[in-house]
Amino acid sequence: MKKALMAAAAGIALAAGAANAQTLRMGVGAQITSTDPHFHNISPNNAFASMVFDNLIETDDRARTIPGLAESWRPTGEDVWEFRLRRGVQFHNGQDFTAEDVAFTLERIPQVVNSPGSFRTYTQSIVGVEIVDPHTIRFRTNGPAPTLPNDIAMVPMLDRQTHQGATTEDFNAGRATIGTGPYRMTQHRPGERIELQRNESYWRGRPAWQTIDYRMITNDAARTAAVLAGDVDFIDQVPTTDIERLRHSPRVSLSEIDSLRFIYFAMDHMRDGPTPFITDNDGRPLPRNPLKDERVRRALSIAIDRAAIVSRVMEGAAAASVQVMPAGAFGYAPDLAVPPADVEAAKRLLAEAGYPNGFRLTVHGPNDRYPNDARISQAVGQMWTRIGVRTQVEVAPYASFIARASRQEFSVFLVSWGSSTGEPLAGLRSVAMTYNRERGTGSVNRGRYSNPEFDQTLLSASRELNDARREALLQDATRILVRDQGIITTHLQKNIWAMRQGFAHTPRVDERTRAQDVRTTSQ
Repeated sequence: MKKALMAAAAGIALAAGAANAQTLRMGVGAQITSTDPHFHNISPNNAFASMVFDNLIETDDRARTIPGLAESWRPTGEDVWEFRLRRGVQFHNGQDFTAEDVAFTLERIPQVVNSPGSFRTYTQSIVGVEIVDPHTIRFRTNGPAPTLPNDIAMVPMLDRQTHQGATTEDFNAGRATIGTGPYRMTQHRPGERIELQRNESYWRGRPAWQTIDYRMITNDAARTAAVLAGDVDFIDQVPTTDIERLRHSPRVSLSEIDSLRFIYFAMDHMRDGPTPFITDNDGRPLPRNPLKDERVRRALSIAIDRAAIVSRVMEGAAAASVQVMPAGAFGYAPDLAVPPADVEAAKRLLAEAGYPNGFRLTVHGPNDRYPNDARISQAVGQMWTRIGVRTQVEVAPYASFIARASRQEFSVFLVSWGSSTGEPLAGLRSVAMTYNRERGTGSVNRGRYSNPEFDQTLLSASRELNDARREALLQDATRILVRDQGIITTHLQKNIWAMRQGFAHTPRVDERTRAQDVRTTSQ
């Protein structure tokens, strides 16, 4: 009885400790490559930015648009959107938020230097800005832009007076990391830790946590160990190898939801001649890039056993796919079934393309960005070797890997896209539309796939006001991309977080890990 009372008392103390906690200790599985909210359009950066900066429109946990710094928005013509801004909002340094800041933000985005993933993909339809008054602004677009609210929901707002002339280095040093969000950055140790303090005058109300200890723990085992030992309160990217163990642990609980992130292999569509990491079987460069042949790309695709990746590599925490949206989502094409792996058919396609004995290929990818990213590359490399494409795998930390991928240094490489807008237009436009920096298309099309038919179909979708017709066009664009094997999609992830007992979390389909979604069970 004494032991039972002591255990009960310990449990009460633990719950009280969680309830009274003023600091949230977070362990995240990916590095923040920059605190400049417009430098690199990737989920970890965007998740961090959402704690410091606000957007005109926000999205809820199901990627539905909700008011943010804009209280309302409406089309006032075929090519004009009007936004009415929230009054009384201030930046962390006391500057008032006005329409001037919105106009400045849109001016800055295309000027960000050396961006490996530009936010121009979200603003490319805007060709003019009119400030009606300090709290009303109008955007003129290059034709109808029905998804502009979804796009603008991805753009963090900056202050003209504070950020005029600020560089990415100024943000990373903390001098310019000033927003209107619930928390302000107080310390930044790149690649290791960020410390945040509560914004006491936040316009939505006083945030729950006084301080945030935001740690980047990219090693899977270390991240799991940290939450089990109580060194952190909350982690994301729960390793698939630990899911069942944590599910049955009395010390932690899980939070999970199906995501909108698709994993894919990008390929070199740019070079007609030799591509840097493909050779013949004796190691000599091939005179022509075999990836330019659709039969070779199709052979690589049907050689992949996607069901095995889901069951063996992802341990069930994923869904096999050849397209960019999950079943039932807007823009999903139900006729595009996942093909079974077919080694013999893949070999025949290679022979038809002039490679009966295959060739040698090096696949590149990150080893600290997505769940099991290095294991996925290794598994697919083995599958390609079985069809005669002798594959070597080279992985590296994401920051160095993505810099090289953005310079088109690779032949085949593993990357992903998370459709945070809740529809496929932004993803297809960024991943597969012909790269054009001025127009903001193909911002992360690092393989430089290009098909005028795809571009025109997607452009028509972007201007179609009728939802049913727009969805049909998006499905057609998806079919073209899959037919061409412009990219080779393998699966869609499931998002899983873990937290100590006494904490609760609202999971998001866009996988963002944010302090404002974590609370104690007593709150």
